[in-house]
Amino acid sequence: MSRKGNCYDNAVVESWHRTLKVELVWRTKYQTREQARASVFKYIAVFYNQKRRHSSLGYLSPAQFERQHAEKRAADT
Repeated sequence: MSRKGNCYDNAVVESWHRTLKVELVWRTKYQTREQARASVFKYIAVFYNQKRRHSSLGYLSPAQFERQHAEKRAADT
């Protein structure tokens, strides 16, 4: 997010918010705010970053992509 009022600057974060809502929030009825917080944290930390494949990352999870990148960087040095 950068320039005020420029929707193109916010496209990535808006896409992320939609993904979170479609895949988790709109499918779940939360009883408390704490339950919602815990659910969102678990979705991000356990599923989204560790398991969910991303087409922009060559169908790897963010964690797999980071590991590959770190291994490649280590091999290049």
